[in-house]
Amino acid sequence: MKSFFKTPIFVLIALCSCNSNQRREKPLNTRKEVKNEVIVDCRYTLKEAISGSGAPQSVLDQLELIDVRYYSTDGKVHQGQILTNRKMVDKIKAVFQFILTNKFPVAHAIPVVKYNWNDDRSMQDNNTYSFCYRDISFSKHAHGMAIDINPYFNPVRWKAGHENRQNKPVGAHYDPQIPGTFYKNNPVVRRFKNLGFRWGHTFTAKYDDHHFEI
Repeated sequence: MKSFFKTPIFVLIALCSCNSNQRREKPLNTRKEVKNEVIVDCRYTLKEAISGSGAPQSVLDQLELIDVRYYSTDGKVHQGQILTNRKMVDKIKAVFQFILTNKFPVAHAIPVVKYNWNDDRSMQDNNTYSFCYRDISFSKHAHGMAIDINPYFNPVRWKAGHENRQNKPVGAHYDPQIPGTFYKNNPVVRRFKNLGFRWGHTFTAKYDDHHFEI
């Protein structure tokens, strides 16, 4: 009777041992890499993004809404949107790819419809945008042919002879040591220039450092 049970017991122990090893190895084969989450700042449709702009249809027909990604001031990757002229789309995509790669912080990138088309409110919120139908006699924004980036970090500062005019946005202070601020030879400024943009720092009456236009 003793010899009858020896073999089955040995086989049973061996099988249990193999199954135990398989259970230990399985998690190693199914482990997955966790990807960083992208924070979505806005998700407008084109119809929503142009709503209430006051622009004529001939201008609206020139516009395109694009998604852009960037590191925001919280150090996390965000996704926003830029409403701009179709002629600017490829250039803006190239700039934002450069901004993302170099981790240049962008506070927000949200169409100005969120601010009821009020440029001052958008600037106060440090918002980056392109199209805003205003000052049509001279503003490139009225046709989406300009873009403003981090206006609170890069405020409008009036030059000599125009000191009586108020810097904008109200309360903003220019400090080139703050990440997201532009200065001469800044890599993002150079990228804009290489793509054919004019930097607002070179304007005659003011340093419009957040502004780039074609």
